Amino acid sequence: MPHHTSLIAILVFGFVLAFVLGALAHRMRLSPLVGYLFAGVLAGPFTPGFVGDAELAPQLAEIGVILLMFGVGLHFSLRDLMSVKNIAIPGAIGQIAMATLLGWGLAELMGWRHIEGLIFGFSLATASTVVLLRAMEERRLLDTRRGKIAVGWLIVEDLACVIALVLIPALAGALGGGEEVGAADILKALAITFGKVAAFVAFMLIVGRRAIPWVLERIAGTGSRELFTLAVLSIAMGVAFGSAELFGVSFALGAFFAGMLLNESEFSHQAAQDSLPMRDAFAVLFFVSVGMLFDPRILIEHPLQVLATTLIIVFGKSIAAYAIVRAFGHPNSTALTISTSLAQIGEFAFIIAGLGLSLKILPKDGHDLVLAGALITIMLNPLLFMVLDRWQRREDARILANTPPEPDVVPVDIGGHAILVGYGRVGSQLAQLLQERGVPVVVVEDDADRVAQARARGFPTVRGNVANRRVMQEAAPERANLAIFAMSHALEAGEAIERLKAVNPALSVLARAHSETQVKHLLEHGADAAVLAERELAFSLTEMVMATPPYRALRTARPPAGT
Repeated sequence: MPHHTSLIAILVFGFVLAFVLGALAHRMRLSPLVGYLFAGVLAGPFTPGFVGDAELAPQLAEIGVILLMFGVGLHFSLRDLMSVKNIAIPGAIGQIAMATLLGWGLAELMGWRHIEGLIFGFSLATASTVVLLRAMEERRLLDTRRGKIAVGWLIVEDLACVIALVLIPALAGALGGGEEVGAADILKALAITFGKVAAFVAFMLIVGRRAIPWVLERIAGTGSRELFTLAVLSIAMGVAFGSAELFGVSFALGAFFAGMLLNESEFSHQAAQDSLPMRDAFAVLFFVSVGMLFDPRILIEHPLQVLATTLIIVFGKSIAAYAIVRAFGHPNSTALTISTSLAQIGEFAFIIAGLGLSLKILPKDGHDLVLAGALITIMLNPLLFMVLDRWQRREDARILANTPPEPDVVPVDIGGHAILVGYGRVGSQLAQLLQERGVPVVVVEDDADRVAQARARGFPTVRGNVANRRVMQEAAPERANLAIFAMSHALEAGEAIERLKAVNPALSVLARAHSETQVKHLLEHGADAAVLAERELAFSLTEMVMATPPYRALRTARPPAGT
């Protein structure tokens, strides 16, 4: 019996190649996106070996776009945007305008039409959400002022892309043919488009806002996880498809609105968690399908254009972002962090460039230049952050060396206190609980925002890294009874524990760990106990079970943490 395996083949080769090359990229400390894109290049028609079905790949990419945009809407936070709106909104708009202008200028030098230059320039304007968030998470910056500005900036860029996905087809219809088009024709096309979008938005706000949470609430009441996951995916795909069929708007806009309305539901967290594996899987296929469209010959045939595109992304966007952030009065470190995090392009660049290519308002070379620029800048971004990290460490050391110790930060007569290292989500709650129980606490934190929060709540707080001898001395470890490491970096904590123990061997040290390996590392470096969150949760639940009447007589002593 014959089998038609083109779909199976592209799924198998896409996933396998993406896994192998993504793991290799991760091992080389690059974003896995690089591996996914190279997997697509290998599976594409421009390289020898297996060639994926050129008709199926774009449809799989569309599914990837729908789920990507659904995820963007599901995590869209108007509150986060409003907290940094004064810098994020004008900053993102200004940076998008500068990148678009530079891309348009390069297109003019290459002899392209104006609309091709605008699409090309706009494709270079938006950074990759995946790459930016990963860089921020690795440096524990998401909860800081710098991290919030970067995320708010990214939200504005994403919204700009959503609007562009609506406007580009209308502009393509009016300007894409090459013939003379009057202003009346352009206005008519835009009016029709905005009319369709307005009808769709009205329908979603009136009907969707009520129907989507109602459906999820009823399905959640069944207790079936499979049905709930299926309901989430049905909403994402159904709204996206319906928006295109009934209102003539893009799949992307429909999926974004579905996610945004679902975000208002009390089940949004569960929806995000349950749909994540499917979103990740099709996001991988999206990047693979994008890589299949890339012709590597562009690197050999047009190296100067590739270099110019890369310079626009790495320097043009970054200089614009740096200047805007500094103009709003933010410090140099914030400006450099924002500009470095935006010095790359990713998923939205592919979506915009792919749309331009399909509408014939972006030449094939333009699409290849966008892909080449994305590949190069995603690979360069970790190196840029390494340079920034080294500069930041030198700058912090210089500031610390030139700044006299802050008087009265820690009372001179303090003793018997607990040194709490890290004032993040765990540390701040722990400090509050210790304070309520009468335990004197001295906080050590290297982030300025968290230092300000701790001091505002009345905690003596030393700013800096506890591994630094001077910072450690300011916390008075020789008079302390206890040190608690609420920070998440076990390797850094291990070094600091050794130094604290050298100053005060009688000091009891508790630390936080995320794996058995980290527990072992912390105990080997002098910690008296290392708390593994999953184990503590299991113990707590066990104690609750044993406290219930049927099992109360069977209660046994709880083993000590970290052993």
